[in-house]
Amino acid sequence: MTFRLVDAGWGKELDDALYAEHSSLLIVCPFIKKRAAKRLLKHGIPTTVKVITRFNLCDFFDGVSDIEALRLLLENGAQIRGIRHLHAKLYMFGCRVIVTSANLTDAALLHNHEFGFIAEDAGIFDRCHQYFEDLWNRAGNNLTVGQVENWDQRIRGHLACGARPATLTGLGDEGVDAGVPAEPIVLPTRIIDAGQAFVKFFGESHNRADRAFPVIDEVCRSGCHRACTYPKGKRPRQVKDGAVMFMGRLVNKPNDILIYGRAVGVHHEPGRDDATAADVALRPWKSKWPHYIRVHHPEFIAGNLSNGISLNELMMNLRSDAFVSTQQNAERGTGNTEPRTAYRQQAAVELASLGIAWLNERLELAFARHGKLTPIDMEQLDWPKVPSIDCEAVDEQA
Repeated sequence: MTFRLVDAGWGKELDDALYAEHSSLLIVCPFIKKRAAKRLLKHGIPTTVKVITRFNLCDFFDGVSDIEALRLLLENGAQIRGIRHLHAKLYMFGCRVIVTSANLTDAALLHNHEFGFIAEDAGIFDRCHQYFEDLWNRAGNNLTVGQVENWDQRIRGHLACGARPATLTGLGDEGVDAGVPAEPIVLPTRIIDAGQAFVKFFGESHNRADRAFPVIDEVCRSGCHRACTYPKGKRPRQVKDGAVMFMGRLVNKPNDILIYGRAVGVHHEPGRDDATAADVALRPWKSKWPHYIRVHHPEFIAGNLSNGISLNELMMNLRSDAFVSTQQNAERGTGNTEPRTAYRQQAAVELASLGIAWLNERLELAFARHGKLTPIDMEQLDWPKVPSIDCEAVDEQA
């Protein structure tokens, strides 16, 4: 009998198990990210892959699980079924069983404190296999490519419109109720995974805000809970999907830019991401600032702008390492390396990795100290209508 308790190194344990035997994989796992799914296939395409996971579309909307992971597994012959409120994690490779707290995500496999056991014992294997087969038989039908395409379009539609928080979107749970009651899992959004981030400036030098101005009023004024605006003729083509957009307001006494929130951006698409007549009617200044980076999963500091994070402090601490442009110039030994002049006359500035980490850390401290705008606060804001998707048409196209 082989039985080991494990509290670290789950990525290596998974790789070792797959290296030893990857012809047959049985998996129970709520959250699956694409890079972790690729690990399952790195030693070759298994003969049999059966996966039980969650089909709650809010999980994909929040980025804790990837539609692309399901698509990848289906393309490589996997059978996938969905159970509501799933929390169990079980991995069976040949005669090896892994029971752990770790999901199939890089965070769980490489960074988180996870605990469980690995066993190569016939008795344990048989009991775990019995559990898997019972759950599989109660998990409904196999996932189809058509369903994946439909879900993907629905979720992208919500994200591209700067849709409201997942709990308010109306996205449903497509999994089967297997009769096991449990509370849904609440995990962070994809903000922590972003590799690109910007400070987006709101206001201009001639209309700086008072530091006592309420954050909720600034959010309502700017509409930054749903979109970051850019000036006419200057489309924000450098922003990629998943970039973090830190919201900064120009303030006075003394002059500074205070970062009061953040959200996840969606790349700019001309036409879709331009101000409509209705948008301009609601906020007339958008006639001069008509181009959008749509955002989703916004978070804002509660209270006043004075609770925000100083961009001056960021630049003073990090100097040329604050922004991508100044850091690159410093590395080349040519060009402007002074952050205080690098962002002038710009609608936004791209942060270097040190800037992202510095700002995220201090924003988290501000959230802890002052709190966040509540769901009730957020629900009072103007949210876009999400276009409906013809489910039958998508299924037929797929």
